[in-house]
Amino acid sequence: MTTVDTTSGPLDVGALGFVLPHEHVMICSPEVRQVWPESFDRDAARTRCIARLRAARDAGVNTLVDVTTIDFGRDIHFVQDVATAAELPVVVCTGLWNVPILFQYQSLEITQRFFLKEITQGIEDTSQKAGIIKITTNATQMSPAQDKVFRAAARAHRQTGVPITTHTEAAEKCGLDQQRVLADEGVDLSRVIIGHSETEDYDYLRQLLDRGSYLGIDRFGADNVSDPGAAARNGRPNQLQRVRIVAQLCRDGFAGQLLLSHDTSGISVFPVDWYDRTFPNGRFDYIPRSVIPELLEAGVSQREIDQMTRDNPRAIFANQMPY
Repeated sequence: MTTVDTTSGPLDVGALGFVLPHEHVMICSPEVRQVWPESFDRDAARTRCIARLRAARDAGVNTLVDVTTIDFGRDIHFVQDVATAAELPVVVCTGLWNVPILFQYQSLEITQRFFLKEITQGIEDTSQKAGIIKITTNATQMSPAQDKVFRAAARAHRQTGVPITTHTEAAEKCGLDQQRVLADEGVDLSRVIIGHSETEDYDYLRQLLDRGSYLGIDRFGADNVSDPGAAARNGRPNQLQRVRIVAQLCRDGFAGQLLLSHDTSGISVFPVDWYDRTFPNGRFDYIPRSVIPELLEAGVSQREIDQMTRDNPRAIFANQMPY
């Protein structure tokens, strides 16, 4: 049986259970921490992250996928520590969000080599291997630097079979250009998750789905309670609209290509008190405790919920043959 590398060791895909496929254990400014380590209260961050991960575990989450890249502050020792203490296996990613200057000017093969090292050998000085590749665009057309990263990720994916997950802005229809580049590199788009596919532009979503990709409906809990109009100004849906999007796609027969997550973090760059007041539902336990009852009320069946939270993540990680 296929296994997935996690902080608890290789995990049989059949044991993944309920999966949150797009989360962040910790987001920080890594360059600031490096030169000013006293700016980071590790003990306080550790306590908070363990509590939030345990809340997810207690709500029925069995596995969490951390899509924090190196430029967003991925700290492999911290992730291993808090995941172990919380008794919640975490899949760690390789990849890039912004494109560091080195990767902008070096060859595509250098970026590819970095991804491969983290997938096949381990991250930093550990034996912890990346189980997924995370890549990002925010505009309708990707930049030359992003194009290079996507092609490097595609080649690392094809060499290892490790799946690809992306960050997008659905209002910019980023997913179409992402699919174009990945397909140009020979990637089977059914092994790709197009993240943040949260829009009521169903024509756009159908284009992505018709090419075989999974869609991440993965910002549940992201509503700003202090500014209810913020989502609309950013071209993003609110909670009611997210539930409606999932329900409609399920009615259209696409439950087998959907994934649910929060895109929240245990600790981030925001002040904790402000974050908790502003995003009170930005928690790892929000989907199992609150969103699933709302989806059931909206007509989504328990079978479809199990597909989105259990079967689909298992299928993604089970399909890891190089090609």
